[in-house]
Amino acid sequence: QVQLVESGGGLVQPGGSLRLSCEASGSIFGVYAMGWYRQAPGKQRELVADITSGGVTNYADSVKGRFTISRDIPKNAVYLQMNSLKPEDTAVYYCNAKFPYYSDYANYWGQGTQVTVSS
Repeated sequence: QVQLVESGGGLVQPGGSLRLSCEASGSIFGVYAMGWYRQAPGKQRELVADITSGGVTNYADSVKGRFTISRDIPKNAVYLQMNSLKPEDTAVYYCNAKFPYYSDYANYWGQGTQVTVSS
């Protein structure tokens, strides 16, 4: 089975940058997409960015132009470079892997890493 481990969260001032990493163990052969979700206090979990097995990227409107998702296929890793951070980016960020499963998808999740943007 697939296990996802995130790292790179922390405390940063507004306008600063962080880089999140997610490494997958176990086979990810057949994955449809990997990406990042976040959940702020009192909010639903939302998609931040993802990248398909074909390399197509997708971003939430709120992070376009500031965040960049990338991958390292030999390392089974995905990254999220976050620049120009705002207080509203504060959330727990979760790595996600999505696989086709019957007529829907199966989701695997990392444990989450806290990102706090505050002065």
